[in-house]
Amino acid sequence: MTFYDPGPLEDGDLELVLERTYRGSRSLGLAPAYAFSMRQRETGVRMGDIDLRLSNDPYIVLYAGHIGYGVERAYRGHRYAARACRLLLPLAKAHGLDPLWITCNPDNLASRRTCELAGATLVEIVEVPPGTDLYRRGEREKCRYRIDLATVQRAPAAVRSAR
Repeated sequence: MTFYDPGPLEDGDLELVLERTYRGSRSLGLAPAYAFSMRQRETGVRMGDIDLRLSNDPYIVLYAGHIGYGVERAYRGHRYAARACRLLLPLAKAHGLDPLWITCNPDNLASRRTCELAGATLVEIVEVPPGTDLYRRGEREKCRYRIDLATVQRAPAAVRSAR
């Protein structure tokens, strides 16, 4: 797996800091991924996390999504998750993830709004199959949001190997 240097990922007071990359493990059902922290640019304070999963495996596309995020309670309401998602779009495109899928629970109105603000369109709500990790955690349905990346311009600069 080849990972790209995403370069600076900044939007106003938000910056994404690459924490690590994962090669993934088929035997464990883990996709290769980038893991970023969402930080305040001026202070470096961590406000949340966001991952970009590099797989078009049906489980990712249908249930888990290419992007997963979480914003610390004290920093919610500032659209950091939507802004962070948008910052990852060129990187996702560079990895051939077109379309890009983001999922969330139907009753999570904040995440649904995040998907819309990130430029995603709701395609459907699907049932989570029994026996999956999500199902074991009590999640029974997922909203599937789609972003077409054909118009995304900026691509990451340099290439580096997986760690």
